[in-house]
Amino acid sequence: MATTMPAANPSLDPTRPGRAPRPRRNGRVRTVLIVIALAIVSVLIMLPFIWMVSASLRTQGDIISNPESLWPSEFTWSNFTEIWNRVPLARQFLNTVIFAGVVTVLSVLFDSAAGYALARFDFPGRNIIFIVIIVTLMLPFQVTLVPIYQQLSDLGWINTYQGLILPRAADAFGIFFMRQFFLGLPKDLEDAARIDGASELRIWWRIMMPLAAPAILTIGLFNLLANWNDLLWPLVLTTSTDMQTLAAGLALFKGQHVTEYGVLMAGSIIALAPMVVAFVIVQRRFVEGIATTGMK
Repeated sequence: MATTMPAANPSLDPTRPGRAPRPRRNGRVRTVLIVIALAIVSVLIMLPFIWMVSASLRTQGDIISNPESLWPSEFTWSNFTEIWNRVPLARQFLNTVIFAGVVTVLSVLFDSAAGYALARFDFPGRNIIFIVIIVTLMLPFQVTLVPIYQQLSDLGWINTYQGLILPRAADAFGIFFMRQFFLGLPKDLEDAARIDGASELRIWWRIMMPLAAPAILTIGLFNLLANWNDLLWPLVLTTSTDMQTLAAGLALFKGQHVTEYGVLMAGSIIALAPMVVAFVIVQRRFVEGIATTGMK
C-alpha cells in the first residue's frame, strides 16, 4: 500500500509570494533609518541658511528682541529694497563678476598648463619645482599680503581690476590638482598625436583639455566660489565703493556696535544666489572630477 506524505504547511513556505524574506525587510528598515538620520543632519547643517533667510524677512527690532526664532513675527521686504539704496549693489555685483570670472578663466588656463607640463614633460628641476609648489600651499595668504600690496602700489594698480585679478591668476592647489589628473590619463593619445605631427600646444589644447573637463570644472568652481566670497583681498586692494566687490560692500553693514542684520542677510542672499545656481549646474561633473583625480 502506498503511503501518502502529509502536505506541507503552506504558511511555512518561504517561497510564497505573500511572504517577504526577512533580510530584505531588515534592509528596508536600515535604509529608512539612514534616510531619517541624514535628513536630521541636513536640517542641522542648513540651520544657518534658514536663519539667514528668516532674518532677511524680519525687522531689526524683531531680530534683536527674538534672535533665536526662525519665524518672523512680521514679514517685510524692505531689507531687499534698502540694500539697493544703501550701496551701489549693481556696480559691486558687476565688479564681483569681473573679478571672480576673469580669475577663474585665467587660473584654469594657467593651472592646467602648468599641471600638464609637470605631469608629462621630463625636464631638469621638475621635481624641485613641484615640491616648491606644494610648500607654498602651507603658507597662509596673510604672509604674502604686504609684499604683494607694496608691489601693486609701486605699479599704481591699487583700486584697479588688474590689481585685483593678476595676483590671483594661478594657485598652487590648482596646479597640484591638474597634475594629478593628467597623471591618470593614458599617454597613448599624446604619442599618436605626436606621430601625426601635432605640436605640444595643440596636444594640450585639443586633446588633453577636453579629457580633463571634470577636473577643469572642479578647479573652476573652487576658484569661482573662493574669489566670489573673498573679503580680505578686495577690502585691502579697493579704496572706493565703486570698485568694491559684494563681500567688501556687505561688510559695511557690520558696525563696531550695531549690525544691521536684516539688510546684511538680504544682501548675502543676493550674493549667494549665483553660486547656488553655478553649483547646481556643474555638481555632477564636480563630484566626478573629485572622484577621478588620483593621488599619484
